[in-house]
Amino acid sequence: MKISVVIPVYYNQDNLRLLYKDIQEKLYSHTEYEWEIVMVNDGSQDNSYGIMQELAAADVHLRIFSLSRNFGSHAAMLCGLSNCTGDCAVVKAADLQEPTELVLDMVKSWEKGHNVVLAVREGREESKRQTLFANLYYWLVRKTALPNMPKGGFDVYLLDRKVIGVLMALDEKNSALTGQILWSGFKTDKIYYTRLAREIGTSRWTLKKKIRLVSDTLFSFSTLPIKIVTIVGTLSFIGSLIWAVLVLCFKLAGMIEVSGWTTLFIFNLFSFGVIMLTLGILGEYLWRIFDASRNRPTYIIEDENEPR
Repeated sequence: MKISVVIPVYYNQDNLRLLYKDIQEKLYSHTEYEWEIVMVNDGSQDNSYGIMQELAAADVHLRIFSLSRNFGSHAAMLCGLSNCTGDCAVVKAADLQEPTELVLDMVKSWEKGHNVVLAVREGREESKRQTLFANLYYWLVRKTALPNMPKGGFDVYLLDRKVIGVLMALDEKNSALTGQILWSGFKTDKIYYTRLAREIGTSRWTLKKKIRLVSDTLFSFSTLPIKIVTIVGTLSFIGSLIWAVLVLCFKLAGMIEVSGWTTLFIFNLFSFGVIMLTLGILGEYLWRIFDASRNRPTYIIEDENEPR
């Protein structure tokens, strides 16, 4: 039985040797499985790829890929999944915040017949700000897009070869891989763990990337954005209709003289804001359609080590 462990790498030069040593101690010792480690450098500008090359030169089980630029974690994971050769693949982060033992627990669950195994966070040793954003995001996803999203969310997961084939066939851009996994609906199991605080290095998970993740999830798996346009447009129409009737009645009753400039200005400003909001949401959909129609690759591999 061959197990692939896919690890996207982005500015993790300080973690990689410790991560590799941890994998050696906790996974390689289980000789009942054949192991394959697939590391994908997602355009890191530090020495991450140099360390990956050093490790790969000494380990026949380690395969490495380097993307031509930073395409994002979604693309790096797809690169690893499309190039792995195991009977199943576990996607694991490189920041040492998830216990490596989770891989073995997920493999045991997969052997019982589950196509997907999710490592769900039931606790976090992180700041309240990080926890608040994560909980808000997963709550929003459950309520508007994917009701089967676990309450604590997940970043680490196991996929069998059938699920990997489906994800490769989807070939979606500007999407969330975790959402695609839940959307596919395969037989799923959950394993719970506590996410550890990051002790080495600095997280590159910026506010901009978090906002991008929210928008990709909502536009790919939810009708909420277009519903917002419909609701706002409907409320604006009803409000303007009521306003028009009242103004007409007041005018016929002789209650309106030369006045109302401030009110008219506010109403026009509100209407302009509604129009711009609508155009912005529709523009997001148009951009995603245009981006998909160009059929550009999700990622470009600049360098890789040859299988031995």
